[in-house]
Amino acid sequence: VQLQASGGGLVQPGGSLRLSCAASGSSVGRNAMGWYRQAPGKQRELVAGIVSGGIPNYADSVKGRFTISGDNAKNMVYLQMNNLKPEDTAVYHCYANYYGIDYWGKGTLVTVSS
Repeated sequence: VQLQASGGGLVQPGGSLRLSCAASGSSVGRNAMGWYRQAPGKQRELVAGIVSGGIPNYADSVKGRFTISGDNAKNMVYLQMNNLKPEDTAVYHCYANYYGIDYWGKGTLVTVSS
């Protein structure tokens, strides 16, 4: 399984970005997809996840600002990020869980700065 994230960049506070992640291969056995982030000097944290057929879950810090969505037919997961704050600056990694095993892709850097 290979995951490729894209869509990061530099944005001013209050701005928006949309991250995309493409998963290779079949969706058979895939239980969940989502996004983690890791800021310099900080631990990795779950930003948003979506279980197949389930309700998305979000970190408290992004609720109301970020929206996760998926397209199973295209093996894609997206993260719409609105009202971005400097503390959202991090490398964002997408993940997918197949048969109970997590797979990770290279991250995409999001920098929120004026």
